[in-house]
Amino acid sequence: MDRETGQLPRVVPTTSSIKRIKVLSLGDAGVGKSCLIKRYCEGKFVSEYIPTIGIDYGVKSATVEEEEVKVNFWDVAGDPVYYEVRNEFYKDTNVASAAAVLVFEVGSKKSFQSLEKWVQELRSLCDENIAVFLVANKIDVPAREVPISDSQDYAASNNFRYFEVSALTGYQVNELFGAVFRTALSTIPP
Repeated sequence: MDRETGQLPRVVPTTSSIKRIKVLSLGDAGVGKSCLIKRYCEGKFVSEYIPTIGIDYGVKSATVEEEEVKVNFWDVAGDPVYYEVRNEFYKDTNVASAAAVLVFEVGSKKSFQSLEKWVQELRSLCDENIAVFLVANKIDVPAREVPISDSQDYAASNNFRYFEVSALTGYQVNELFGAVFRTALSTIPP
């Protein structure tokens, strides 16, 4: 405060060169969405299943194509009871600076069969051109119920990028998120 005038000093907003990216994670409860994000952000795996209540939010700094970015992770609950909560968080998701990670578990045919429901939910509430990455998680499990060819065909028919990962071992997790970030960053106008 200026002692002579009694007014607060004028604050001039600075323009930050750091860009923001929004990443939505979607899929049935228990497929490992939160574990994938935790593996990427903290480099560790949480073996105890703790269901997401509503939505979890996190921010991580990353360097993408030699550019510093802030990544906002929106980890939405997979339980159908949280549809209305998820609905609110989809609203401001547009093509510029955003991507969706659609996760299923290779050991659960049911989670794979639910993908269409998630795609419809995403498309009805977000811009239809948002970049979507189909992610086959838990590839370390011995009893695979979803053949690679089925998931690759589904990804190709929907124009999704496809990754097979393991949140448990960390296999391909950094590669997945690197591709997600590069894609989202490429949609931001200069």
